[in-house]
Amino acid sequence: MARPFLSVIIPAYNEAKRLPLTLIDVDKHLQEQEYSYEILVINDGSTDETAEIVNRFAPLLINLKLIDNKENKGKGAAVKQGMLAAKGTWRLFMDADNSTSIVEFNKMIPYFKDGYEVVIGSRHVKGSRMSPPQPLYKRTLGNMGNLFIQALLLPGIWDTQCGFKCFSDEAAERIFTLTKIDRWGFDAESLALAEKLGYKIKEMPVFWVNDPRSHVRLSTYLQVLWETVKIRWWLWRGAYNG
Repeated sequence: MARPFLSVIIPAYNEAKRLPLTLIDVDKHLQEQEYSYEILVINDGSTDETAEIVNRFAPLLINLKLIDNKENKGKGAAVKQGMLAAKGTWRLFMDADNSTSIVEFNKMIPYFKDGYEVVIGSRHVKGSRMSPPQPLYKRTLGNMGNLFIQALLLPGIWDTQCGFKCFSDEAAERIFTLTKIDRWGFDAESLALAEKLGYKIKEMPVFWVNDPRSHVRLSTYLQVLWETVKIRWWLWRGAYNG
């Protein structure tokens, strides 16, 4: 197989119910495009039939591949594994619940042509849409957390946590070789490393579907804040310099 233009990386933990529709949607849209692609599902130690679902779809979706981890290592570790295993010129990770559809990827392509090597979806910049709206407590926690992340790491980035981010092959290989965070704080870490390495980052609005079955909990927000502090400390100490 020739090198694909796009690699779609889908980390999945206990997503047997939601993953089938996501795979169908991704493949249906990408089959309509002129560029080549691959779809990589990283099964992060699921205890349900996530891996079996992917294997059943593999004969139907010829560009679908499974990386099957027997132990749960965290979303950050799964995305890192997918980014480094991918072959695409552009490497996009998205959520298994399809909260942001692959349809949004084509909106990123003009930014690649403008020299951006990291393009991220955002729920909090002008033009973004969210349906249905998040509960007030989640919006409040998210906004407070974002201000904290901006103050410590990423001024001017309004949504570090949206699970729809694309990296050039070079940026992906350099950034994800260095990442240390295995769980929820990996988004902020990957963007902080992108800035440190001099890559241009574009934050663009997306349509995001709010799924009430999301795995994100209050403890997740607190973990992200703590990991943000760790990332800032590692940057100060030169821990990413190799």
